Amino acid sequence: MAIATARAGGKETGTEQMYILQVTNSRSTMSKMSNVKEVNASTAFSMIKKGALLVDVRETREINRKAFGVSDYLSVPMSRFQSSLHEIPAERKVILACHSGNRSSIASRILVNSGHRKVHNLQHGIISWEREGLPVRKKESPSPLTMLFQMFRKEA
Repeated sequence: MAIATARAGGKETGTEQMYILQVTNSRSTMSKMSNVKEVNASTAFSMIKKGALLVDVRETREINRKAFGVSDYLSVPMSRFQSSLHEIPAERKVILACHSGNRSSIASRILVNSGHRKVHNLQHGIISWEREGLPVRKKESPSPLTMLFQMFRKEA
């Protein structure tokens, strides 16, 4: 990629130095992003059955409402992801997932930048997982009648 230069007296200007730094940083980020493989829900499910680890980066309250229906998963919420990288095994294939794929994409890049090599991001998160009919555990919500009964019982 050619960089247009603006030189003042044969030296790079501050603006040019900043631009070169930005190009260098974005090349580095782009090369590391290419190490993250995007996978669809059915591919992810197949990989999990073969030993890959699902890492759910949603917050606990989200997981309590709706969780991936797999036995081998690890919950590492985004709110503590950076400080919990050591919990994610570096030698194992990992699939990062969230609600829609956005947070897990960010987490995937963080993981690759920390040295992990077998990193996959679940495209469209649990939304696509559920849409494809893959196993999901949902918290049972009480019926409206039960909720009313509980509400009036508390007041009595």
